[in-house]
Amino acid sequence: MVRTVTDFPREVVETPDLGIVLADGCRLSARVWMPVDALEKPVPAVMEYIPYRKRDMTLPRDELMHPYFAGHGYAAVRVDMRGCGDSEGLMEDEYTEQELSDACEVIAWLAAQPWCSGTVGMMGKSWGGFNCLQTAMRRPPALKAVVTVCSTVDRFADDIHYKGGCLLGENFGWTAQMMSYASRPPDPMLAGNSWRDIWLQRLEAQPFLAERWFSHQARDDYWKHGSLCEDYGSITAAVLSFGGWADNYMNTVSHLVENLTAPVKGIVGPWVHQYPHTALPGPAIGFLQEALRWWDRWLKDVPNGAEDDPAYRAYMLHSAPPDANSAFRPGHWVAEKDWPTARVSRREIALSSGGVLGGQGGALSVAVSTPQHLGLHAGEYFPMGGNGEMPGDQAPEDALSVCFDTAPLGAPLDLLGAATLTLRLRSDKPRAFVVARLCDVAPDGSSVRISHGMLNLCHRDSREWPTDMPLGQEVEVTLTLDQMGYRLAEGHRLRLALSTTYWPFVWPSAEAATLTLAGGTLDLPIHQGGTGNEWTFPEPEAARGWNHRVIRPEAYVRRVEHDIITGRRTLVMEADAGDSENLDHGWTFGDTVRERWGIDPGDPLSACLEIEWEQRLARDDWSARTQVSARMTAGRDVFHLRATLRALEGSEEVFSREFARDIPRVHV
Repeated sequence: MVRTVTDFPREVVETPDLGIVLADGCRLSARVWMPVDALEKPVPAVMEYIPYRKRDMTLPRDELMHPYFAGHGYAAVRVDMRGCGDSEGLMEDEYTEQELSDACEVIAWLAAQPWCSGTVGMMGKSWGGFNCLQTAMRRPPALKAVVTVCSTVDRFADDIHYKGGCLLGENFGWTAQMMSYASRPPDPMLAGNSWRDIWLQRLEAQPFLAERWFSHQARDDYWKHGSLCEDYGSITAAVLSFGGWADNYMNTVSHLVENLTAPVKGIVGPWVHQYPHTALPGPAIGFLQEALRWWDRWLKDVPNGAEDDPAYRAYMLHSAPPDANSAFRPGHWVAEKDWPTARVSRREIALSSGGVLGGQGGALSVAVSTPQHLGLHAGEYFPMGGNGEMPGDQAPEDALSVCFDTAPLGAPLDLLGAATLTLRLRSDKPRAFVVARLCDVAPDGSSVRISHGMLNLCHRDSREWPTDMPLGQEVEVTLTLDQMGYRLAEGHRLRLALSTTYWPFVWPSAEAATLTLAGGTLDLPIHQGGTGNEWTFPEPEAARGWNHRVIRPEAYVRRVEHDIITGRRTLVMEADAGDSENLDHGWTFGDTVRERWGIDPGDPLSACLEIEWEQRLARDDWSARTQVSARMTAGRDVFHLRATLRALEGSEEVFSREFARDIPRVHV
């Protein structure tokens, strides 16, 4: 439970629409909270800079965080990026040169204001977590500290596009989502008479991002741009990084702590893709207090010892029944002074005949060829809450996979870090991928996914220059699984499950492949820590929530359909956020998304993704809607990408456009 704070050390004043005019004349809109006496006692600025609309979309979370920072002596600046929300201009793509150049210009502008002390921090989650790292790579002089949440250092291999070189289903799903998000008009109350012109310009310029992302199927310069792993030494600002085991951006914290030379600390909890003071599953922590401690040290030079905190603090999940809606995960916090830590040792375990994980190893001859619908219980790439989005019981997936199990454990086993898997295998197809899952198997047979990893076998030697697999020839490949923090209970078994399919998390290969496994080893990070909490975080706090009324409540559906006649499986997801009114200024908003991910168990070319998005905005007797319909299928040599964008003012259609692209498949 988040404790609401209403009394702060400094009284706060809010400016709902502060204009920041850039050198090219483009006006960005910022919502700013700061102490009322900031002109007499200037304060550092903390900027969150994202495309997700401060007037409606992120407003509920903004009002929990930014007034809290302001009340503790900061100017909290929430900026709509160019082409988004109430800002002018057009947005072309994610993390563009324009976006990052604008960020540097805004930072300089903030530092020069009479109410600013001259130092600036930057924070954000997901997109905002990405671009605050990317902005820090450019070293704007005033930027002294960063708080990044659920972000990545590698835009190609560890984002929603091509994880391990495998084409993720979200590569297209995110296209539809961003088209829907970016299609909305500014609030006429702020934009005045120009709101409609701004809206129509946005609609006319709307990019079909799938065309760009599908045109870069290897790790070329497009993906290297903005990937911090290309140059960790570029960052000099102090970085505090947060991640969650239930989110697929859990690797970044370890990468940053291990590789940055600037001051850096990392915290990984049990959470989904949300800020840690409100995220599921619990326990939540006092994220705002932790961020303030970071800002105080690096923006105000307060000697609070933040630089002496443990390098890496991680929540060690304990064995628990599988639950795709988990509200709380039992576990304990470990605190590592250094990362990598001497408390983790490596243990190599062989894959042995009879499905044994352990034993003598040796030569194997095991066929791995799994049905196309394996993966329906994988969960979302970045689950947002308790709506069945986290991984469920893996036992149905395990039953379709090739599995290697340990004997029941005689004592608890603690794992902290990333496992690596080395396989010797042959492929009967030139293009295939392999997915590995580590699972905690309870005595009752239920299976919890601890970690997973995947590798497009065409990327076995190079992400930049993929090559087909040599048919029938044994090759050795190594894949690194995602970071984990997990304690398996005594009597449980550790399972390695292998598959050649993972729908809809990974788009299927054009042909169903059979891999013949000739041998392999699993290298595990064994942690020798204690049993109790080694660190205690403050309980979560936040400012008072937003002033609103619910017009229509939210509703969620997540189910798997099985056509008994055809065998086709379809994952159906419906997320209706309902509609709410902001009682401070009468702005009403809501959205709905429906997705269908269908596939036939024996035919990879039957895969089909259909998405429908609707955005709703209104005030008094005025209303606007945008609708996106998107569909993806694939042939043996080409991806078929289709979308329709419609915009309505009241009941009148004011814009409609069709998008259709066929993109050749290149080693995927």
